[in-house]
Amino acid sequence: MYTRRFDLIAFDWDGTLFDSTAIITRCIQAAVADVGGQTPTDEAARYVIGMGLMQALAQAAPDVAPSLYPQLGERYKHHYAAHQNDLSLFGGVLPMLKCLRERNHCLVVATGKSRRGLDEALHSVALEGMFDGSRTADETAGKPDPRMLYELMHEFGASPARTLMIGDTTHDLQMALNAGCACVGVSYGAHEPSAFDAFGPQFVAHSVGELDIWLKANA
Repeated sequence: MYTRRFDLIAFDWDGTLFDSTAIITRCIQAAVADVGGQTPTDEAARYVIGMGLMQALAQAAPDVAPSLYPQLGERYKHHYAAHQNDLSLFGGVLPMLKCLRERNHCLVVATGKSRRGLDEALHSVALEGMFDGSRTADETAGKPDPRMLYELMHEFGASPARTLMIGDTTHDLQMALNAGCACVGVSYGAHEPSAFDAFGPQFVAHSVGELDIWLKANA
């Protein structure tokens, strides 16, 4: 008999479920260059993935004047829109999510994307009805602030002890720690897994397949 440990499982989106890290990195770099800033390195651009958009761009482009932030944001959106159709779910994500639903976990998304961006990404027949709820950085607070997890736990009546956050960045794991929740890291996204240890993850998955196996045995 299956004993459920976590009632609520929260997933980050980009780099965790959605294979978008490389494109987001390039879009950040192109947007900064467009407004005359010094192009951030791949590492610097990847590091800010998961934050709210303007928070991320400001950190990636410290030499860009705040007066140019609106233009910076528009250039990022322009480049991202040009590649929107290039993005896809990591292989194995849909079967994993379906299995979790069959086991009656409540599945949610906690992401640094905008509400519009997430809704566009979720606009898929395959994902219809897959998630019970979601929070985005522009409608609550950006990571690692725990507010979006607090709101999701309140909405679905889950305690921190019964909530699991899964993400590919230290921002995700720090948010979980701040909210008093357990966390799992994935190493195939934006941040190097060597940075995860400080946040005490239950597990670090090196593929969706490994994550699926761990969840079946431990969630």
